[in-house]
Amino acid sequence: MRVGIVCPYSFDVPGGVQFHVRDLAEHLIGQGHEVSVLAPADSETELPPYVTSAGRATAVRYNGSVARLNFGPVTASKVGRWLDHGEFDVLHLHEPVTPSVSVLALMAADGPIVATFHTSMLRSRTMQTAYPIIRPSLEKIAGRIAVSEDARRTVTTHVGGDAVVIPNGVYVDRFASAPRRSAWIGTPTAPTIAFLGRMGEPRKGLPVLAAALPAILEAVPGIRVLVAGPGDPDEVTEGWPSAVVEACEFLGAISDADKASLLASVDVYVAPNTGGESFGIILIEAMSAGVCVLASDLSAFSRVLDGGSAGAMFANEQPDDLARALVDLLRSPERRAALAGAGQQRARIFDWSVVADKILAVYETVIEGRAAATPSQGRWNRFLRGGAR
Repeated sequence: MRVGIVCPYSFDVPGGVQFHVRDLAEHLIGQGHEVSVLAPADSETELPPYVTSAGRATAVRYNGSVARLNFGPVTASKVGRWLDHGEFDVLHLHEPVTPSVSVLALMAADGPIVATFHTSMLRSRTMQTAYPIIRPSLEKIAGRIAVSEDARRTVTTHVGGDAVVIPNGVYVDRFASAPRRSAWIGTPTAPTIAFLGRMGEPRKGLPVLAAALPAILEAVPGIRVLVAGPGDPDEVTEGWPSAVVEACEFLGAISDADKASLLASVDVYVAPNTGGESFGIILIEAMSAGVCVLASDLSAFSRVLDGGSAGAMFANEQPDDLARALVDLLRSPERRAALAGAGQQRARIFDWSVVADKILAVYETVIEGRAAATPSQGRWNRFLRGGAR
């Protein structure tokens, strides 16, 4: 089938929604479908051949983070041309209430429309303000997907109606087969832990980890903390004790391949995120790589880790509890290995081979519904009979 996918966030900056859109598109293309993605991007950004740029994005504060979004009449014209050219069998919008290209596409589109909601945000002035404006367009969505129960609750609270829960996907084997890198492998006296995320974004939790490190260093003096992600280390570490700064190695933004190798090499992956997470795809990536995960006890993380059976957890925003839990793990190789094994096994249910089939089932349902409601629309009937255009 011909699938149009709209990503509201810029492809210039990596993020969970962008990775989801990219991986879904590539999986569908690998299955023989024709896929086109529309997303904001600067003209200098090198894009995959299946991505069309909706133009430069603007950084705005949204959902406790800084998102790069694109809106306005010029963008609306680009969206309209992309829709006209695509003649899609199904249009898949991500974050259809985020003020970006997804909203513009929803307003302009007709035909079978699926929307995926990623955000976990139970109270939002932006949503409450925008809802009366976009409500008529939201009624055009025939299939609603939420990546987690937290995201589903956002739909039922702010948008109305319901959504089927289909989690984010991961190419599990890419992480499971990642080569370990000697520079990142720990030893019994100098174990390594990893943090991945935007360093300057407080909700990613690096300040919580930093506050826990004095107690961790007292118990495990040789520990090395590998910090990967965009941000200025000098700004982030201002005011930190010198011993904490010296224990950290800042890797900057790293490639997907390096991320997989980093996760496969360290003793523990620490996710100290403080909120605003509806799923936790980085946990699945770490579990796939076979590393023991230690995460804050956010409800979204707890669901991914099966309540703590596939990874350890600590009390959110409690550095003392993080330190206690991490030291316990570092002193117990057997427990780390058991949690890592359970995590790697659980990660299989999030593999794209499983997740994409569920998404395709939603596509087929909305296409069938459209064909039944408008039998004169021969294009949909041709698809259902298996005829290519």
